[in-house]
Amino acid sequence: MAEDAFTEHRPLLFTIAYEMLGSAADAEDVLQESYLRWRAVDPATVEHPRAYLVRTVTRQALNHLRAVKARREEYVGTWLPEPIRTAPDVSEDAILAESVSMAMMLVLETLNPTERAVFVLHDVFGYTHGEIAASIGKTDVTVRQIAHRARRHVHARRRRFEPDSDTGRAIVQRFLVAVTTGEVRELMELLAPDVVQFSDGGGKVVAARRPINGRDDVARFVLGVVRTATAATRVEHATYNGMPAARFVTDGQLDWLVAFEIHDGRITGLYGVRNPDKLHRAETVLPLDRGGHQPWKP
Repeated sequence: MAEDAFTEHRPLLFTIAYEMLGSAADAEDVLQESYLRWRAVDPATVEHPRAYLVRTVTRQALNHLRAVKARREEYVGTWLPEPIRTAPDVSEDAILAESVSMAMMLVLETLNPTERAVFVLHDVFGYTHGEIAASIGKTDVTVRQIAHRARRHVHARRRRFEPDSDTGRAIVQRFLVAVTTGEVRELMELLAPDVVQFSDGGGKVVAARRPINGRDDVARFVLGVVRTATAATRVEHATYNGMPAARFVTDGQLDWLVAFEIHDGRITGLYGVRNPDKLHRAETVLPLDRGGHQPWKP
């Protein structure tokens, strides 16, 4: 049945859409549009459902990305991807974990829509240039050129990445203890000299409008934020975008969450999301799937 094929491949389709769009809400919209198109097709005429669905989702995601690009350029403050709660075992696939990390998603945001689609489909999901060409309506030669340009751009800007781990979670725990008890020396030890703090409030809640760079300024910022927290705020540990994270819940509502980028035992990046529009789906663990070694056409 058509519905069975779509359900079977839904985690893969969602992962592709999310990596192309950086928004779980937009990815769900793309999947809904793609599902309606799939339902309108006679399954008997589709020889390879997965390939057909990947092409459909890719095209819909490209259309959607082109439509939202202008809105993101007018975004108030720093734009961060909509965080998605991931299972701890996502780190077992290093390519998948890095590709959905906040740092990589920000790099992907600097690509144009076609470059982003080509990079994601080739370097993350392993599709060939010919398969991608069929998906986006380009020639093989053009896709190869786009892939080379996009890869060079990404490699020049990608940050160091270590997936969520017991060690990383222990560092985050030490960080939280240090900021809540005011242990400045311990805090400074945990922060890398070139650490960067990103905050996304979307202009709807109080948040730093620009990235904060350097250990001293980041330490002052996080200590100041903690001083504004109320006694009703509790901290919960979780995994978001394949990274160790902390959820700050006040009066039963998720107020903000921070994902931590860690390298060589120190925190190199903090990604704080407070925009309430990006926290609606933050409770549910979303299954991700890179397709493993499944062929394009089984």
